[in-house]
Amino acid sequence: MNVNQHTPMASPYGQPQPGYSQPGYVPLDGGYPGPYAPYNGPASPYQPGAPPQGPARGPPTTGPLPVSAPHQYNQYSHSQGDMQNGPPPMTPPVSQPYNPGAMNMSGPHPTYPQHYGPPPTMQQVSNQMSGMQITSGPPTPAGPGYAPPHSSQPPVSTAYSAPPPPSYTQAPPPVSSAPTQPPPPSGPAASQQYYGSPPPPSQQPFNSSLPPTSQQQFTSSSVPPPPSQQTLPPSSYSGPAPPPGQAPIQVIEDDKAKSTEPFTTGVRGQAPPLVTTNFQVKDQGNASPRFVRCTAYNMPCTADMAKQSQVPLAAVVKPLAMLPPDETPPYLVDHGEGGPIRCNRCKAYMCPYMQFIEGGRRFQCGFCSCVTEVPPHYFQHLDHTGKRVDCYDRPELSLGSYEFLATVDYCKNNKLPQPPAFIFLIDVSYNAVKSGMVNIVCQELKTLLDYLPRENPEMDSAVRVGFVTYNKVLHFYNVKSSLAQPQMLVVSDVSDMFVPLLDGFLVNVNESRLVIESLLDQIPEMFADTRETETVFGPVIQAGLEALKAADCAGKLFVFHTSLPIAEAPGKLKNREDKKLIGTDKEKSLFQPQVGFYNTLAKECVAQGCCVDLFLFPNQYVDVATLGVVPVSTGGSVYKYTYFQAQLDQERFLNDLRRDVQKLVGFDAVMRVRTSTGIRATDFFGSFFMSNTTDVELAGLDCDKAITVEFKHDDKLSEETGALMQCAVLYTSCSGQRRLRIHNMAVNCCSQLADLYRNCETDTIINFFSKYAFRGVLNNPTKAVRDTLVNQCAQILACYRKNCASPSSAGQLILPECMKLLPVYLNCVLKSDVLLPGADVSLDDRAYLRQLISCMDVTETHVFFYPRLLPLMKLESGSLPVAVRDSEERLSKGGVYLLETGLHLFLWVGASVQQELLLNIFGTPSFGQIDSSMTSLPVLDNPFSQRLREIIDSFRAQRSRYMKLMVVKQEDRAELIFRHFLVEDKSASGGASYVDFLCHMHKEIRQLLS
Repeated sequence: MNVNQHTPMASPYGQPQPGYSQPGYVPLDGGYPGPYAPYNGPASPYQPGAPPQGPARGPPTTGPLPVSAPHQYNQYSHSQGDMQNGPPPMTPPVSQPYNPGAMNMSGPHPTYPQHYGPPPTMQQVSNQMSGMQITSGPPTPAGPGYAPPHSSQPPVSTAYSAPPPPSYTQAPPPVSSAPTQPPPPSGPAASQQYYGSPPPPSQQPFNSSLPPTSQQQFTSSSVPPPPSQQTLPPSSYSGPAPPPGQAPIQVIEDDKAKSTEPFTTGVRGQAPPLVTTNFQVKDQGNASPRFVRCTAYNMPCTADMAKQSQVPLAAVVKPLAMLPPDETPPYLVDHGEGGPIRCNRCKAYMCPYMQFIEGGRRFQCGFCSCVTEVPPHYFQHLDHTGKRVDCYDRPELSLGSYEFLATVDYCKNNKLPQPPAFIFLIDVSYNAVKSGMVNIVCQELKTLLDYLPRENPEMDSAVRVGFVTYNKVLHFYNVKSSLAQPQMLVVSDVSDMFVPLLDGFLVNVNESRLVIESLLDQIPEMFADTRETETVFGPVIQAGLEALKAADCAGKLFVFHTSLPIAEAPGKLKNREDKKLIGTDKEKSLFQPQVGFYNTLAKECVAQGCCVDLFLFPNQYVDVATLGVVPVSTGGSVYKYTYFQAQLDQERFLNDLRRDVQKLVGFDAVMRVRTSTGIRATDFFGSFFMSNTTDVELAGLDCDKAITVEFKHDDKLSEETGALMQCAVLYTSCSGQRRLRIHNMAVNCCSQLADLYRNCETDTIINFFSKYAFRGVLNNPTKAVRDTLVNQCAQILACYRKNCASPSSAGQLILPECMKLLPVYLNCVLKSDVLLPGADVSLDDRAYLRQLISCMDVTETHVFFYPRLLPLMKLESGSLPVAVRDSEERLSKGGVYLLETGLHLFLWVGASVQQELLLNIFGTPSFGQIDSSMTSLPVLDNPFSQRLREIIDSFRAQRSRYMKLMVVKQEDRAELIFRHFLVEDKSASGGASYVDFLCHMHKEIRQLLS
């Protein structure tokens, strides 16, 4: 494809890639081996480029954006002022009188659906809380404080609230692949697999983007934050004692109301809307929040200040994110044979932060200040302001995100890459055949192969395909177009894997279509009567890797596997599941791979650009912690369908498979993050491989994968210049073109703590904390990991209280406006199945979730940790009902609710729902006749049924994994699974309720201050 062909938009940049604008594609994300760091361009040892993949994934196009996510956060957000102590409903530890007069409720209380019992009266509340004073003190400059409202009353926010950071509604990353499916009800351990069934509640994803309310000062449109001395009226909290206000929901709704204009990225240090808000982005020089979100948009100037506040300084980068249809995908720029223009010293790529001097003949780097000559072909005169006259014609001079066409110097071994290949490796052991998996995969591939990723929808895909089946031995298939029938070649010596044929293994789908279809029809028949129950796993990946090496190309392996690989072969595993180790110092060993073989294999895969996606169909322990090593290290994905039953789980599996095969991916990728003097990237979290301290290597990188980067000071920063970061990803597109994707971000710097606390994003902080904690369990007991999180959070809030809040009594819990929801969200992370598992959560579920969350973006972690709960009693077209808080007391017996976690969907039906509602949804007038085993709602001809199904479809379209629907009737056994996700309540595994945790957090803060 000629990259320079100008599209009608004719801007000088090469046209946007064709495939981009199609939301259908997703770029891939993978990890890639170190060996090639050196191969990159002439300039730096390696130039990372970013994969161009498709449009970033943006807000969900299909559906309204998740509404309920928002509620999640704001538990107590009602008030915008410093948060005063959320009233612990039943346990008012503090001894201050709570005076109802202090509340300034600024709105009518929302009418909640009737809870199981009538809401407590004000008198009861005040009695409950009399021990704890919750008045909101005047908010501090840092942001109005906020006091949590009580649960039954809606929180009120203070009048002044800054807009929350924008969030975008992009689909959350797949969280649940495994979890989604509930185990067969009657099946073994049915109750036992939460994940097979819905994942444990604590896992809910949550969006990390909570907006700083008062923080928002930087937004140009928002009100400037009050000077530090000025205090705003904090909102006071007046609700019933239970959890303070409807905080998350309130915060989320306030942000939506505030974000009516497009978010323009031209203002440095401006926090975007929350991830729960649907908004449009206009790139004016900084990367869109769909590509990059930061924990703080105002960085402390010094390391001492950063250490004092304990606020993590990090960015969550999703290099190939898909963008919504109304946003332009990154332009492709061709700088000619010399390749992209770069700084001579630090090798940063040309971007809006480069300053042209001497009439345009040289430029000064914004990162390292080095001066570099402008090549003659790139020279342009400057205007009277010192800007190049072609500034707005060149994406790299005016936009935050764009791509460069890479030259041969940026390619492995200095030769242009071949188009990638996809190899399908199917387990044909007894369990795989009996469950129906083999038949389903073979039938689906017949049509799915027409949808392989391509950049130009008008052209055929350049991706070649190959097929292998296996149990204890491997069967390779020759599907050369000249054959009348496919040929099988068996390799039984699995200890020394090789590919028995070169010609005819990897083929073009259109040329070999008849032979491939014949093969896919024959595989289920050939193994229909198999009695072989044992499988191998290591040799399967080795086979795919060797095939890609022989073809000299990168690619992806799709492995469909059912059981623990116990057959004699490299990578053989034993069953080490031991419940007795849970909670002990040895528990960490269960999250580590049991053999070193797979780490070595992963390194070889990354070197070849071989990404592995693993689809698991286990009926018992399969050691996900070990089997997942290669997928996680290569930028691949793991999908898990526990107790797979064809009729119940086929829909979820096929939707996941279709999306996984079709999304645009980049291969052989290297990412490098450069920063301006004063800070540097020190740590990375996600699915990738690193052979040195700077290069993030991804054999594959798709549009769903996010990488969280932590920054540390190595010098002082200045308030004038701010801090800059440039993320460059070098990758091979699915058509075989080498590209660099560049994302630039500038943030402000501050010397006052109050300014830092005014411009943070809670959702992003939670994304960082969850990944930091989930990696921590590899080397530390889970209790130590939980304690570390609580301590750091207490230090963040204590530093604010001590240095930024106006003086007030110790009985008040005062929170920065933009961190009102930090305690509620942090509690969700602490209660997650990874850190505090219930008795029925399997070790595989925990390992699966740990791997899944490691590559989620902020939108996905948000809804995962704080699920969205929507009341469905009244539905209007065009808008979603406002979400309610994740607590059982929010559920009314006469109501129907939809709960979404990003991995699962639950439809909870109260025992006394009106007949009309039941008829509209289920087509039956009685509660007893509802079939709770249904996984999709009946298609009924009434507006309510139609709208509810539209909502469910739109939620699914926003997420990267297909969410299976589970109908939960009140008082039914499945209610235990559903309750797991009501994260504000006490959990069965011993996790604290939101109110209890708030009291605990308040106590920790007071201890630090005393």
